[in-house]
Amino acid sequence: MESATYTQSSRLQAAGLLPAVALFERAAHQVPLPRPPQPVVVADYGAATGHNSLKPMAAALQALRSRTRHDHPILVTHTDVPENDFTALFCTLSDDPDSYLNHDPATFTSAVGRSFYDQILPTGAVNLGWTSWAIQWLSRVPADAPEFTDHVQVAYSTNAAARKAYEHQSAIDWHHFVAFRGRELSPGGQLVVLTMALDDDGEFGYRALNEALMTALHALADRGLVRREEVHRMVIPVIARTEKDFRAPFAPRGWFEGLTIDHLELFGAEDRFWTRYESDSDADAFGAQWAAFARAALFPTLTAGLDGGIEDPRAKDFVGELEASVAERLARAPEPMRIPLAAIVLAKRDSR
Repeated sequence: MESATYTQSSRLQAAGLLPAVALFERAAHQVPLPRPPQPVVVADYGAATGHNSLKPMAAALQALRSRTRHDHPILVTHTDVPENDFTALFCTLSDDPDSYLNHDPATFTSAVGRSFYDQILPTGAVNLGWTSWAIQWLSRVPADAPEFTDHVQVAYSTNAAARKAYEHQSAIDWHHFVAFRGRELSPGGQLVVLTMALDDDGEFGYRALNEALMTALHALADRGLVRREEVHRMVIPVIARTEKDFRAPFAPRGWFEGLTIDHLELFGAEDRFWTRYESDSDADAFGAQWAAFARAALFPTLTAGLDGGIEDPRAKDFVGELEASVAERLARAPEPMRIPLAAIVLAKRDSR
């Protein structure tokens, strides 16, 4: 993944952070804290390059510092899959002027390269947890999913059997994610989750972007840059969940692995690119910004569908031409994207 592009495009994702950051800050004021010298442990699940972690971590650390001595150590542990660009992550934490490391010498940082669909931190070690824009990514493409060739995003596929297989994998992943966080959180600890959701009417969102993406892929196939079989292999394993999906592991008692849902809110995030377009009427910039977002967030997964994967000799041209085509198509008829999100607070039973 191109870290600079990812960091730039993640500013769109930051638009949905504010409601969840307020919940995270509130949790930091509430969770029980260990006595020194045991550190306060804050976990960031699915950190990517760290850009979307800066604002929530700064808010939480300020709240925690209001409750602790200035020399009480705080350990922030960022986690992501092994193939994540951890160099970019540590550069963000080291060089970004908004980094929490610039303001508190008693705050330390570390990283774990492992999927959060497993246990990755010691049992009972985490006082406060955060994850944003991460758990919509499935742990794997469902092995038993029928092939669907009409769309890269299963939410827009007409293959009902494929959608069912993805929903089943989504339920398993959410169950595992919650179960392992239940083990890792200390008594009284809280985890704040921001992720993609389905609207009350079942809308996945990003419809214009997805339509532009599919039209562009077919155009590249018509020109011979990619083969139809390669396009058919291009699947984005991202899922959005309903409120019922989020609550499922906790039924019927309302508890699961010592956790309960303290807060669950579904809302629509602002499309910042559209807001800018409304002020400057620059359709080309609108298309380019959304295409850059897609390039960073989705194109690495699509490129893996080429015969040679991300190392395919055509990969650079494929990415560049796909971005230009998506940008041009979105610029023709700008419209705001629906961005349905969920903000959730999971709380661990306090044994005191």
